[in-house]
Amino acid sequence: MTPFQWFLSYLKKYRWYMITGLVLVVVTTVLALVSPYISGRIVDDVIQGGAYDLLLNLILALVAVTVLRSALRFTFLMLFETSSQGVLYSLREAVFKKFMKEDFDFYNRNRTGDLMSRQTGDMDAVRHFVSHVIYFSFENVLTFVMALVMIFTVNVKLAVCMLIVLPFTALITYCQSKEIKPTFEKVRRCFSSLNAFAQENISGNRVVKAFAKEDFETQKFDKENDAYRDAQIESSNVWRKYIPIFEIFSNLLTVVLMVVGGLMVIQKEMTMGQFVTVNGYLWMLNNPLRQFGWIINDAQRFFTSIEKIFSTYSVEPEIRELEVPLASERVTGTIKFENVYYYSYNDVILRDINFEVKPGQTVGIIGATGSGKSTLINLLCRFYDVTDGRITIGRVNVKNFDLHSLRGSIGIAMQDVFLFSDTIEGNIAYGNPECSFEEVEKAAKIANADDFIRKMPEGYDTIVGERGVGLSGGQRQRISLARALVKDPSILILDDTTSAIDMETESAIQSELKAVGKDRTVFIIAHRISSIMDADLILVLSNGRIVERGTHESLLAQRGYYYTVFNHQYGEFDEFRARRMEERGNRNGQK
Repeated sequence: MTPFQWFLSYLKKYRWYMITGLVLVVVTTVLALVSPYISGRIVDDVIQGGAYDLLLNLILALVAVTVLRSALRFTFLMLFETSSQGVLYSLREAVFKKFMKEDFDFYNRNRTGDLMSRQTGDMDAVRHFVSHVIYFSFENVLTFVMALVMIFTVNVKLAVCMLIVLPFTALITYCQSKEIKPTFEKVRRCFSSLNAFAQENISGNRVVKAFAKEDFETQKFDKENDAYRDAQIESSNVWRKYIPIFEIFSNLLTVVLMVVGGLMVIQKEMTMGQFVTVNGYLWMLNNPLRQFGWIINDAQRFFTSIEKIFSTYSVEPEIRELEVPLASERVTGTIKFENVYYYSYNDVILRDINFEVKPGQTVGIIGATGSGKSTLINLLCRFYDVTDGRITIGRVNVKNFDLHSLRGSIGIAMQDVFLFSDTIEGNIAYGNPECSFEEVEKAAKIANADDFIRKMPEGYDTIVGERGVGLSGGQRQRISLARALVKDPSILILDDTTSAIDMETESAIQSELKAVGKDRTVFIIAHRISSIMDADLILVLSNGRIVERGTHESLLAQRGYYYTVFNHQYGEFDEFRARRMEERGNRNGQK
């Protein structure tokens, strides 16, 4: 399917609006032919022929035609505008839905600003094409052809003289269309780049201010802005070169009429009324010639934009479902990684991953930055697909599950916390909008967030800014955890969720999680030993491999990577073991 065919599939819904509008364009164009004819009759029959009794009827006919033409023109303009808004709405919705279906890799390869420009500037070019360019192009071509035909009915010799201009007009139109397209493509690229740069800097304004780089970023913005301006000027230079030529051709028709038509009137080959009639039709030739350059500009802008939109829309996600996937309200069972490999752009990210987790167990994952910890979890959620091997839940390959069922059963508090510009309650309830306030409050208490939320000006109704601006890192993490918990997932993933939280708060959160999640499988990705030391299984990753596995005590006994990290964070093992024994003794005594 070509981009234009794809566009037509959305325009088809409004075909009767469009057809009716084009029919009305034909009618208004035909009515436009009446005025020059009546003007000629007034000159020949009334002024020169003395038939003054016809004057009132001719004037009334002229007024009636003008009023009717204005009403019909208003009607078809509304039809085309209605169609354009409908097509714009459908296209925007379709593209946004497609964006929602795209996988992580799509967003890794496309800048946010570029995607935004598809939904704004490019979409507006499509709307303008439907609401204006289609009828305007048709009207101008029809007007030119009909006016030329009418001039032939008045005087063939004069019409042939005017026809000489057409081949030159067609050649100039073709040259302009070939030259203008690359410039519009460059304009769209520069606009996307400018949009992406502005979006990135506005989102990262805190970093800019923290490093006092306002002037530096302004200079970079000026370069992007200059590039966009230069692209626009380059595009303007094309039509600046061709528009005057169309103006010359249109004015040349006036010269032809005055010279050739004037001589024919003098030589009695045509009447003065016929001369006036042809003069009336002349604007119907001149105006389309003047507009051809602008029409070509708008049409090329549309084709460039629709190609950009379609090129983004047509990208198929790599994560695909079976034609009849396995749907389940709650995905549960033993989780098993079997000989899992994952490659990204020919780089080996994970290799030969094998482990098994039973329902209700907690798995801790630790390793150096870039060791593949988050990727391992992303494969479980099918944000990416394994390159080799398989991942099963309850002996069912995750690729066989319906994506909504799979991800709906997983609650994930991501490393990069994103909060929407909404109330705190709305952010927590995002994963389960139908939940009650009591469920939101319960999740917040488990995440140790209830206390600080209630101290805020509006409590749970407090609006947080984009990306959680106004909250500390630890507060955002706790709201993110509450958002994951309110789904009551069978699998809970904490991706470095407590990194910005003090150890005392972290310990309280872990105690709450144990109390309410006995049947829930939990994955904890962390850099702090305290986050994972009580896990049933701890995996140590290095360069995409599991290099150590076991419980906290067994890993310490191995004296490998885990032991080294432990010593860096807690000091000597013997001292730590003594403290742990003392803590356990105190807890047993309290019980």
